[in-house]
Amino acid sequence: MNKSALKPVPERIKLFNSGRIPEMLKMKYKNMRQNSFVFYRGSCHLFYEDLPEVSQLNNSPLAWLCGDLHLENFGSYKADNRLVYFDINDFDESALAPCLWDVARLMVSIMIANDTLKTNKKETLNLGGNFLNGYTETLKVGYSRLVQKEIAKGMVKKFLETLENRNRKDFIESRTTIEGNRKKLLVDNSHVAYLNKTKKLEISEAIYEWAKDQPNPGFYKVLDVGIRIAGTGSLGLERYVLLVEGKGSPNGNYLLDLKIANHSSMKNHLNVDQPKWKNQAERIITIQKRIQAFPLALLSSIKIKEKWFVLKALQPTQDKLDLRLCKGKLTKLEPVIKTMADITAWDQLRSSGRQGAAAADELIAFAHSNTWKKDMNNYCNYYTERVKKDYEQFSEAYDDGFFKG
Repeated sequence: MNKSALKPVPERIKLFNSGRIPEMLKMKYKNMRQNSFVFYRGSCHLFYEDLPEVSQLNNSPLAWLCGDLHLENFGSYKADNRLVYFDINDFDESALAPCLWDVARLMVSIMIANDTLKTNKKETLNLGGNFLNGYTETLKVGYSRLVQKEIAKGMVKKFLETLENRNRKDFIESRTTIEGNRKKLLVDNSHVAYLNKTKKLEISEAIYEWAKDQPNPGFYKVLDVGIRIAGTGSLGLERYVLLVEGKGSPNGNYLLDLKIANHSSMKNHLNVDQPKWKNQAERIITIQKRIQAFPLALLSSIKIKEKWFVLKALQPTQDKLDLRLCKGKLTKLEPVIKTMADITAWDQLRSSGRQGAAAADELIAFAHSNTWKKDMNNYCNYYTERVKKDYEQFSEAYDDGFFKG
Protein backbone atom coordinates (compact mmCIF):
# COMPACT_ATOMS: atom_id res chain seq x y z
CA MET A 1 0.00 0.00 0.00
CA ASN A 2 1.30 3.42 -0.95
CA LYS A 3 2.02 5.94 1.86
CA SER A 4 -0.49 8.34 0.34
CA ALA A 5 -3.20 5.74 1.08
CA LEU A 6 -2.87 6.71 4.76
CA LYS A 7 -4.23 10.19 4.04
CA PRO A 8 -7.99 10.94 4.04
CA VAL A 9 -9.64 10.05 0.73
CA PRO A 10 -10.75 13.63 -0.13
CA GLU A 11 -7.17 14.88 0.25
CA ARG A 12 -5.83 12.09 -1.96
CA ILE A 13 -8.35 12.87 -4.69
CA LYS A 14 -7.69 16.61 -4.58
CA LEU A 15 -3.92 16.07 -4.70
CA PHE A 16 -4.11 13.68 -7.65
CA ASN A 17 -6.30 16.07 -9.67
CA SER A 18 -4.31 19.23 -8.94
CA GLY A 19 -3.43 21.23 -12.03
CA ARG A 20 -6.46 20.24 -14.09
CA ILE A 21 -8.70 22.71 -15.91
CA PRO A 22 -10.88 24.15 -13.09
CA GLU A 23 -14.25 24.22 -14.86
CA MET A 24 -13.87 20.67 -16.16
CA LEU A 25 -12.65 19.51 -12.74
CA LYS A 26 -15.80 20.89 -11.11
CA MET A 27 -17.78 18.79 -13.56
CA LYS A 28 -15.73 15.71 -12.69
CA TYR A 29 -16.34 16.07 -8.95
CA LYS A 30 -20.03 16.68 -9.53
CA ASN A 31 -20.24 13.52 -11.63
CA MET A 32 -18.39 11.50 -8.98
CA ARG A 33 -20.95 12.58 -6.39
CA GLN A 34 -23.73 10.70 -8.23
CA ASN A 35 -23.05 7.22 -6.85
CA SER A 36 -20.25 4.86 -5.82
CA PHE A 37 -19.85 3.45 -9.33
CA VAL A 38 -19.20 6.84 -10.95
CA PHE A 39 -16.92 7.66 -8.00
CA TYR A 40 -14.96 4.46 -8.67
CA ARG A 41 -14.63 5.31 -12.36
CA GLY A 42 -13.29 8.76 -11.53
CA SER A 43 -10.71 7.65 -8.95
CA CYS A 44 -8.63 4.94 -10.63
CA HIS A 45 -5.53 6.11 -8.75
CA LEU A 46 -7.07 5.07 -5.41
CA PHE A 47 -7.28 1.46 -6.59
CA TYR A 48 -3.53 1.28 -7.13
CA GLU A 49 -2.62 3.31 -4.06
CA ASP A 50 -4.62 0.82 -1.99
CA LEU A 51 -3.15 -2.38 -3.42
CA PRO A 52 -1.45 -4.41 -0.67
CA GLU A 53 2.28 -4.99 -1.08
CA VAL A 54 1.81 -8.71 -0.50
CA SER A 55 -1.09 -10.17 -2.46
CA GLN A 56 -1.90 -13.04 -4.80
CA LEU A 57 -2.93 -10.37 -7.29
CA ASN A 58 0.69 -9.23 -7.52
CA ASN A 59 1.95 -12.77 -8.11
CA SER A 60 -0.17 -13.38 -11.21
CA PRO A 61 1.52 -13.58 -14.64
CA LEU A 62 2.40 -10.33 -16.36
CA ALA A 63 0.16 -9.09 -19.15
CA TRP A 64 -0.51 -5.94 -21.13
CA LEU A 65 -3.41 -4.29 -19.31
CA CYS A 66 -5.95 -1.56 -19.94
CA GLY A 67 -5.20 -0.38 -16.39
CA ASP A 68 -8.68 1.04 -15.81
CA LEU A 69 -10.93 -1.87 -16.65
CA HIS A 70 -14.54 -1.29 -15.63
CA LEU A 71 -18.00 -1.83 -17.09
CA GLU A 72 -18.00 1.37 -19.14
CA ASN A 73 -14.57 0.92 -20.69
CA PHE A 74 -15.95 -1.65 -23.10
CA GLY A 75 -17.64 -0.47 -26.24
CA SER A 76 -17.77 -0.47 -29.99
CA TYR A 77 -15.28 1.15 -32.28
CA LYS A 78 -14.64 1.35 -36.00
CA ALA A 79 -11.21 -0.06 -36.77
CA ASP A 80 -8.78 0.98 -39.49
CA ASN A 81 -10.23 -1.82 -41.64
CA ARG A 82 -13.61 0.02 -41.43
CA LEU A 83 -15.29 -2.84 -39.57
CA VAL A 84 -17.02 -2.44 -36.20
CA TYR A 85 -15.84 -4.39 -33.15
CA PHE A 86 -16.74 -4.60 -29.45
CA ASP A 87 -13.70 -4.51 -27.17
CA ILE A 88 -11.87 -2.65 -24.42
CA ASN A 89 -11.68 0.95 -25.66
CA ASP A 90 -9.68 3.02 -23.14
CA PHE A 91 -5.92 2.70 -22.77
CA ASP A 92 -4.82 5.88 -20.98
CA GLU A 93 -3.72 3.89 -17.91
CA SER A 94 -2.27 0.93 -19.82
CA ALA A 95 0.98 -0.79 -18.80
CA LEU A 96 2.66 -4.16 -18.27
CA ALA A 97 1.39 -5.45 -14.92
CA PRO A 98 0.06 -8.57 -13.13
CA CYS A 99 -2.90 -9.88 -15.13
CA LEU A 100 -5.25 -10.01 -12.12
CA TRP A 101 -5.07 -6.25 -11.59
CA ASP A 102 -7.41 -5.66 -14.56
CA VAL A 103 -9.60 -8.59 -13.52
CA ALA A 104 -9.95 -7.30 -9.96
CA ARG A 105 -10.72 -3.74 -11.07
CA LEU A 106 -13.46 -5.00 -13.37
CA MET A 107 -14.93 -7.34 -10.76
CA VAL A 108 -15.15 -4.54 -8.21
CA SER A 109 -16.82 -2.29 -10.78
CA ILE A 110 -19.54 -4.93 -11.25
CA MET A 111 -20.02 -5.45 -7.53
CA ILE A 112 -20.57 -1.75 -6.75
CA ALA A 113 -22.75 -1.01 -9.79
CA ASN A 114 -26.17 -1.70 -8.24
CA ASP A 115 -27.58 1.64 -9.36
CA THR A 116 -26.34 1.21 -12.92
CA LEU A 117 -27.24 -2.46 -13.32
CA LYS A 118 -30.52 -2.15 -11.39
CA THR A 119 -29.65 -5.29 -9.40
CA ASN A 120 -29.58 -6.13 -5.70
CA LYS A 121 -26.41 -6.86 -3.74
CA LYS A 122 -26.61 -10.63 -4.12
CA GLU A 123 -27.14 -10.40 -7.87
CA THR A 124 -24.20 -8.05 -8.41
CA LEU A 125 -21.94 -10.27 -6.28
CA ASN A 126 -22.97 -13.23 -8.43
CA LEU A 127 -22.29 -11.27 -11.61
CA GLY A 128 -18.80 -10.49 -10.32
CA GLY A 129 -18.25 -14.19 -9.67
CA ASN A 130 -19.58 -15.00 -13.14
CA PHE A 131 -17.04 -12.64 -14.66
CA LEU A 132 -14.16 -14.33 -12.84
CA ASN A 133 -15.34 -17.80 -13.85
CA GLY A 134 -15.84 -16.72 -17.46
CA TYR A 135 -12.40 -15.12 -17.63
CA THR A 136 -10.75 -18.23 -16.20
CA GLU A 137 -12.54 -20.68 -18.49
CA THR A 138 -11.76 -18.60 -21.60
CA LEU A 139 -8.11 -18.25 -20.58
CA LYS A 140 -7.86 -22.03 -20.23
CA VAL A 141 -8.83 -22.51 -23.88
CA GLY A 142 -5.78 -20.52 -24.89
CA TYR A 143 -6.75 -18.76 -28.11
CA SER A 144 -8.21 -15.33 -28.80
CA ARG A 145 -11.18 -14.23 -30.85
CA LEU A 146 -12.91 -10.99 -31.81
CA VAL A 147 -16.40 -9.74 -31.04
CA GLN A 148 -18.19 -8.74 -34.23
CA LYS A 149 -21.91 -8.78 -34.85
CA GLU A 150 -21.60 -12.19 -36.54
CA ILE A 151 -20.52 -13.92 -33.29
CA ALA A 152 -21.94 -11.51 -30.72
CA LYS A 153 -24.97 -12.53 -28.68
CA GLY A 154 -27.94 -10.85 -27.06
CA MET A 155 -27.64 -7.19 -26.20
CA VAL A 156 -24.10 -6.84 -27.61
CA LYS A 157 -25.24 -8.19 -30.99
CA LYS A 158 -28.17 -5.75 -31.18
CA PHE A 159 -25.85 -2.95 -30.10
CA LEU A 160 -23.37 -3.65 -32.90
CA GLU A 161 -26.14 -3.99 -35.49
CA THR A 162 -27.52 -0.59 -34.51
CA LEU A 163 -24.13 1.12 -34.69
CA GLU A 164 -23.21 -0.43 -38.01
CA ASN A 165 -26.28 1.18 -39.55
CA ARG A 166 -25.61 4.59 -38.03
CA ASN A 167 -25.30 7.36 -40.58
CA ARG A 168 -22.09 9.35 -40.07
CA LYS A 169 -23.59 12.36 -41.85
CA ASP A 170 -26.43 12.49 -39.31
CA PHE A 171 -23.95 12.20 -36.46
CA ILE A 172 -21.80 15.04 -37.80
CA GLU A 173 -24.86 17.25 -38.28
CA SER A 174 -25.97 16.62 -34.69
CA ARG A 175 -22.63 17.93 -33.43
CA THR A 176 -22.19 20.92 -35.76
CA THR A 177 -23.91 24.12 -36.80
CA ILE A 178 -23.66 26.58 -39.70
CA GLU A 179 -22.53 30.16 -39.08
CA GLY A 180 -22.55 32.20 -42.25
CA ASN A 181 -21.01 29.90 -44.82
CA ARG A 182 -18.91 27.97 -42.31
CA LYS A 183 -19.61 24.71 -40.54
CA LYS A 184 -18.60 24.87 -36.89
CA LEU A 185 -18.81 22.69 -33.83
CA LEU A 186 -22.00 23.00 -31.80
CA VAL A 187 -20.98 24.32 -28.37
CA ASP A 188 -23.61 22.77 -26.11
CA ASN A 189 -21.53 22.46 -22.89
CA SER A 190 -22.58 18.83 -22.83
CA HIS A 191 -20.32 17.36 -25.50
CA VAL A 192 -18.34 20.44 -26.49
CA ALA A 193 -17.28 23.57 -24.61
CA TYR A 194 -15.95 26.88 -25.94
CA LEU A 195 -12.24 27.17 -26.75
CA ASN A 196 -10.54 30.54 -27.20
CA LYS A 197 -9.16 31.59 -30.59
CA THR A 198 -5.51 31.50 -29.48
CA LYS A 199 -5.70 27.86 -28.45
CA LYS A 200 -7.66 26.95 -31.58
CA LEU A 201 -4.94 28.48 -33.73
CA GLU A 202 -2.18 26.70 -31.80
CA ILE A 203 -3.84 23.32 -32.31
CA SER A 204 -4.74 23.98 -35.95
CA GLU A 205 -1.16 24.96 -36.80
CA ALA A 206 0.24 21.88 -35.05
CA ILE A 207 -2.15 19.61 -36.98
CA TYR A 208 -1.24 21.36 -40.25
CA GLU A 209 2.50 20.75 -39.73
CA TRP A 210 1.95 17.15 -38.62
CA ALA A 211 -0.37 16.41 -41.56
CA LYS A 212 2.33 17.31 -44.08
CA ASP A 213 3.87 13.88 -43.45
CA GLN A 214 0.56 12.02 -43.76
CA PRO A 215 -0.66 10.30 -46.98
CA ASN A 216 -3.61 12.69 -47.35
CA PRO A 217 -2.78 16.04 -45.65
CA GLY A 218 -5.99 17.67 -46.85
CA PHE A 219 -8.06 15.20 -44.84
CA TYR A 220 -6.79 16.85 -41.63
CA LYS A 221 -7.56 20.46 -42.56
CA VAL A 222 -9.03 21.85 -39.33
CA LEU A 223 -12.36 23.63 -39.62
CA ASP A 224 -13.00 24.13 -35.90
CA VAL A 225 -11.76 23.06 -32.46
CA GLY A 226 -13.57 22.84 -29.11
CA ILE A 227 -12.99 21.40 -25.65
CA ARG A 228 -14.34 17.87 -25.57
CA ILE A 229 -16.45 16.85 -22.57
CA ALA A 230 -16.41 13.07 -22.16
CA GLY A 231 -15.69 10.36 -19.61
CA THR A 232 -15.20 10.85 -15.89
CA GLY A 233 -11.65 9.98 -14.89
CA SER A 234 -10.05 12.22 -17.52
CA LEU A 235 -12.26 15.29 -17.05
CA GLY A 236 -10.07 18.30 -16.41
CA LEU A 237 -7.21 17.08 -18.59
CA GLU A 238 -6.55 18.73 -21.94
CA ARG A 239 -8.92 17.13 -24.43
CA TYR A 240 -10.27 18.57 -27.64
CA VAL A 241 -12.65 17.69 -30.47
CA LEU A 242 -11.58 18.65 -33.98
CA LEU A 243 -13.87 19.12 -36.96
CA VAL A 244 -11.74 18.37 -40.02
CA GLU A 245 -12.26 18.48 -43.77
CA GLY A 246 -12.30 14.70 -44.14
CA LYS A 247 -12.87 13.50 -47.68
CA GLY A 248 -13.40 16.95 -49.08
CA SER A 249 -17.18 17.12 -49.34
CA PRO A 250 -19.89 18.42 -46.96
CA ASN A 251 -20.73 14.82 -46.11
CA GLY A 252 -17.07 13.88 -45.75
CA ASN A 253 -16.22 15.84 -42.62
CA TYR A 254 -14.81 13.95 -39.65
CA LEU A 255 -14.66 14.51 -35.92
CA LEU A 256 -11.36 13.69 -34.23
CA ASP A 257 -10.49 13.32 -30.56
CA LEU A 258 -7.24 14.92 -29.34
CA LYS A 259 -6.30 13.98 -25.78
CA ILE A 260 -3.19 14.68 -23.74
CA ALA A 261 -1.12 11.60 -22.89
CA ASN A 262 -0.19 11.52 -19.20
CA HIS A 263 1.56 8.85 -17.17
CA SER A 264 -0.50 5.83 -16.12
CA SER A 265 -2.01 5.79 -12.63
CA MET A 266 -0.10 2.53 -12.19
CA LYS A 267 3.28 4.21 -12.74
CA ASN A 268 4.35 4.55 -9.11
CA HIS A 269 3.01 1.15 -8.09
CA LEU A 270 4.73 -1.10 -10.61
CA ASN A 271 7.66 -3.28 -9.63
CA VAL A 272 8.03 -4.39 -13.23
CA ASP A 273 10.40 -2.89 -15.77
CA GLN A 274 8.51 -1.08 -18.51
CA PRO A 275 9.71 -0.43 -22.06
CA LYS A 276 11.56 2.84 -22.51
CA TRP A 277 8.76 4.68 -24.24
CA LYS A 278 9.74 7.80 -26.19
CA ASN A 279 6.66 9.50 -24.72
CA GLN A 280 3.34 8.58 -23.10
CA ALA A 281 1.44 8.78 -26.38
CA GLU A 282 3.69 6.03 -27.77
CA ARG A 283 2.90 3.90 -24.70
CA ILE A 284 -0.86 4.28 -25.10
CA ILE A 285 -0.91 3.67 -28.85
CA THR A 286 1.52 0.73 -28.81
CA ILE A 287 -0.36 -1.12 -26.08
CA GLN A 288 -3.71 -0.41 -27.72
CA LYS A 289 -2.46 -1.91 -30.99
CA ARG A 290 -1.21 -4.99 -29.14
CA ILE A 291 -4.46 -5.59 -27.30
CA GLN A 292 -6.93 -4.81 -30.07
CA ALA A 293 -6.60 -7.13 -33.07
CA PHE A 294 -7.49 -4.23 -35.37
CA PRO A 295 -6.66 -0.77 -33.96
CA LEU A 296 -8.97 2.21 -33.88
CA ALA A 297 -9.22 4.26 -37.04
CA LEU A 298 -6.86 7.25 -37.48
CA LEU A 299 -4.87 6.41 -34.32
CA SER A 300 -1.76 8.64 -34.16
CA SER A 301 0.41 10.72 -31.83
CA ILE A 302 1.20 14.41 -32.13
CA LYS A 303 3.35 16.86 -30.20
CA ILE A 304 1.97 20.31 -29.38
CA LYS A 305 4.05 22.81 -27.38
CA GLU A 306 6.21 20.09 -25.75
CA LYS A 307 3.13 18.05 -24.82
CA TRP A 308 2.23 14.74 -26.41
CA PHE A 309 -1.33 13.95 -27.45
CA VAL A 310 -3.18 10.94 -28.85
CA LEU A 311 -5.17 11.74 -32.00
CA LYS A 312 -7.91 9.34 -33.12
CA ALA A 313 -11.33 9.12 -34.70
CA LEU A 314 -13.86 10.41 -32.21
CA GLN A 315 -15.77 7.63 -30.46
CA PRO A 316 -19.20 8.99 -29.47
CA THR A 317 -20.56 8.27 -26.01
CA GLN A 318 -23.31 6.30 -27.75
CA ASP A 319 -20.62 3.73 -28.59
CA LYS A 320 -20.50 2.68 -24.94
CA LEU A 321 -22.97 -0.02 -24.03
CA ASP A 322 -25.59 1.37 -21.63
CA LEU A 323 -26.24 -1.47 -19.18
CA ARG A 324 -29.11 0.45 -17.60
CA LEU A 325 -31.13 -0.71 -20.60
CA CYS A 326 -31.01 -4.23 -19.15
CA LYS A 327 -33.25 -2.94 -16.32
CA GLY A 328 -31.85 -5.49 -13.90
CA LYS A 329 -32.82 -8.50 -16.03
CA LEU A 330 -30.17 -11.16 -15.45
CA THR A 331 -31.07 -12.89 -18.70
CA LYS A 332 -29.74 -9.79 -20.48
CA LEU A 333 -26.90 -8.94 -18.10
CA GLU A 334 -25.26 -12.34 -17.80
CA PRO A 335 -24.41 -12.71 -21.52
CA VAL A 336 -22.91 -9.20 -21.54
CA ILE A 337 -20.73 -9.96 -18.50
CA LYS A 338 -19.64 -13.24 -20.15
CA THR A 339 -18.67 -11.32 -23.29
CA MET A 340 -16.59 -8.90 -21.21
CA ALA A 341 -14.89 -11.85 -19.47
CA ASP A 342 -14.08 -13.42 -22.85
CA ILE A 343 -12.67 -10.15 -24.18
CA THR A 344 -10.44 -9.66 -21.12
CA ALA A 345 -8.95 -13.13 -21.52
CA TRP A 346 -8.66 -12.89 -25.33
CA ASP A 347 -6.90 -9.53 -25.15
CA GLN A 348 -4.35 -10.81 -22.63
CA LEU A 349 -3.69 -13.88 -24.78
CA ARG A 350 -3.44 -11.79 -27.95
CA SER A 351 -0.72 -9.57 -26.48
CA SER A 352 1.09 -12.36 -24.61
CA GLY A 353 4.84 -12.89 -24.96
CA ARG A 354 5.56 -9.29 -25.97
CA GLN A 355 8.30 -7.31 -24.19
CA GLY A 356 8.09 -9.10 -20.84
CA ALA A 357 4.46 -10.25 -20.91
CA ALA A 358 3.91 -13.87 -19.92
CA ALA A 359 3.64 -16.40 -22.74
CA ALA A 360 0.23 -17.84 -23.54
CA ASP A 361 1.21 -21.19 -21.98
CA GLU A 362 1.90 -19.47 -18.65
CA LEU A 363 -1.49 -17.72 -18.73
CA ILE A 364 -3.20 -21.03 -19.55
CA ALA A 365 -1.44 -22.83 -16.70
CA PHE A 366 -2.40 -20.02 -14.34
CA ALA A 367 -6.04 -20.36 -15.34
CA HIS A 368 -5.95 -24.09 -14.56
CA SER A 369 -4.69 -23.39 -11.03
CA ASN A 370 -7.28 -22.90 -8.29
CA THR A 371 -4.89 -21.62 -5.62
CA TRP A 372 -5.56 -17.93 -6.25
CA LYS A 373 -9.32 -17.73 -6.77
CA LYS A 374 -10.34 -17.66 -3.11
CA ASP A 375 -7.91 -14.82 -2.35
CA MET A 376 -9.14 -12.99 -5.42
CA ASN A 377 -12.79 -13.20 -4.40
CA ASN A 378 -11.97 -12.19 -0.81
CA TYR A 379 -10.01 -9.15 -1.94
CA CYS A 380 -12.69 -7.97 -4.36
CA ASN A 381 -15.39 -8.36 -1.69
CA TYR A 382 -13.25 -6.41 0.78
CA TYR A 383 -12.37 -3.68 -1.69
CA THR A 384 -15.97 -3.26 -2.83
CA GLU A 385 -16.94 -2.35 0.72
CA ARG A 386 -13.94 -0.04 0.99
CA VAL A 387 -14.97 1.85 -2.17
CA LYS A 388 -18.42 2.39 -0.68
CA LYS A 389 -16.89 3.86 2.49
CA ASP A 390 -14.50 6.00 0.45
CA TYR A 391 -17.46 7.30 -1.54
CA GLU A 392 -19.19 8.28 1.70
CA GLN A 393 -16.09 10.25 2.76
CA PHE A 394 -15.91 11.92 -0.64
CA SER A 395 -19.62 12.79 -0.62
CA GLU A 396 -19.44 14.32 2.82
CA ALA A 397 -16.42 16.42 1.84
CA TYR A 398 -18.06 17.44 -1.43
CA ASP A 399 -21.26 18.52 0.33
CA ASP A 400 -19.19 20.48 2.83
CA GLY A 401 -17.52 22.42 0.01
CA PHE A 402 -14.05 20.81 0.26
CA PHE A 403 -13.73 20.56 -3.52
CA LYS A 404 -14.80 24.12 -4.31
CA GLY A 405 -12.24 26.69 -5.33
